[in-house]
Amino acid sequence: MKKLFFAAVLSLGSLTAFAQAEEAQADATDVVAVAQDDFTEIEVSTLPEAVSGAVAQNYPTATINKAYVNEAKQYKLEVSLEDGTSGTLYADENGNWIEM
Repeated sequence: MKKLFFAAVLSLGSLTAFAQAEEAQADATDVVAVAQDDFTEIEVSTLPEAVSGAVAQNYPTATINKAYVNEAKQYKLEVSLEDGTSGTLYADENGNWIEM
């Protein structure tokens, strides 16, 4: 009987933990989606020197095609490389790379 009770408690505990982890993951996804939607396009020429310098130093063949900023002064940069590949980079106002 003790083993049956122990198994039931263990099962209930693991289900609760799984549900909480799923809820936390959903909340984190929502936050990132909101942050990404809050970017406003700006002129590339108005980027802080630290941001454009970070691109030049880390991606010397990159061209910044479009730039966006949000209220937290995080920058979203659409860049393309000489070889034709393109991507999106995120940086803070000090030129530090961030993951979004």
